[in-house]
Order: sequence, then C-alpha cells, then structure tokens
Amino acid sequence: MGHEHESIGTDDVRIREATATDAVGIEDVHAASIRELGSDAYDDRQVEAWLSHVHSERYPVGESGFRVVVADYGGSIVGFGLLEFDPADLDESTAEIGAVYVHPDDAREGVGSAILGDLESAARDRGVEALELTASRNAIAFYERHGYEGHDAASLEMQEGVTLECQRMRKRSTPS
Repeated sequence: MGHEHESIGTDDVRIREATATDAVGIEDVHAASIRELGSDAYDDRQVEAWLSHVHSERYPVGESGFRVVVADYGGSIVGFGLLEFDPADLDESTAEIGAVYVHPDDAREGVGSAILGDLESAARDRGVEALELTASRNAIAFYERHGYEGHDAASLEMQEGVTLECQRMRKRSTPS
C-alpha cells in the first residue's frame, strides 16, 4: 500500500527477506506497479492480462532455490524482488531475476536499486557468474542503468492472444 508523502529516503527503507505474512503486501505492490507503471508501455488489454497473473500464492516465499525480498518502509511494503538461483532453462552459473517491483508512489526514489542490489549481492555470495532477466518495456532503462545488456527480444503470452513484448537482458556478476 502506498502512502502520502513527498518522498522516502532509502535510508528509511529496509530490504529484508520476505515472510509468508508479506504475500498480500507483495501482491498489492505488484498490482499497483503493473497498473500504473506498466500502462506507460502497454495498452489496457495487455495490462489487464498481466494483472491476471498476480496472485499472492505464486510468490515462492521461503522456498529453497529462491530469494524473495521486500522493501519495508515503516512497516509498509513499498517494493519486492525475486531471484531464482538455479532456473531450469539456464546453466548452473546463471541465476534469474524474476522480479523487481516498486509501488508507483515510491518509484524513482532508489527503492528498486536497493532491491536489485540485494538480489545481485545474494547471487554473488552463491558464486553466480551471470544474471539473466526478462524486462518489460517500461523497465529496460532501469536495468540498463544497472549494467544489464539486452540480447534477445522476448514475447510473453499473458492470456491467449495477448502478449507483452519484452527484452531478455544479462549482466556478468562481479566478485564481491
């Protein structure tokens, strides 16, 4: 849930591992971000199809092989991130960033960068050599600013006949 204020300082935001009780807050952030920020890059039909995939039980909180984190601002979840350490379709030295979402009220305040930094650090700590992700059109510039390079176009089918054009991106993990 967003909040009314000028801006939040990243010093006031705590990135922590998500717990089962965070699932509804994660879902709220996910839906709000898609609704507002996704509509900058996709039409209403595409946004609605994307939203149909937002369900609290789909977040792998506490599952082995994943890191799910939330950005906590005074007890409110303002963002979340998801890292899969050993995705089936990639080699064992590559991890997949599955999500970095920030509530639109808190976008462009450094929250997404803090979440991404946490996920990248966790990947480095596990010896991951490269990170892959699929960026929605509205997020490509964010990932480019963090050193990710596009390598393939991707098309995600959200519902029958409704796809999102995206970009596969990659970054080499630098040792800490």
